Amino acid sequence: MPPMRHHRGEMLDTTQSDAAPQQDEPRGCLFALSQPPLMIFLAVIGCLLLTAALHDLLWL
Repeated sequence: MPPMRHHRGEMLDTTQSDAAPQQDEPRGCLFALSQPPLMIFLAVIGCLLLTAALHDLLWL
C-alpha cells in the first residue's frame, strides 16, 4: 500500500485570526434555556411530575 501524502494546501487552517470576534461576555441562564435539547428534557420531566401529581390527586 502506498504511503498517504498530505498536501499543505488541503489541510484545514485552524489558527485564530485577529478578525475573530472575542466573546468577553459570559453566556448566562437564558442562553442555556434557549437550547432545544434542554427544553425537551425539562418538558418531559415536567410532564412526568404533572402526571404523577394528577394520579395522586384523582385516582388515589
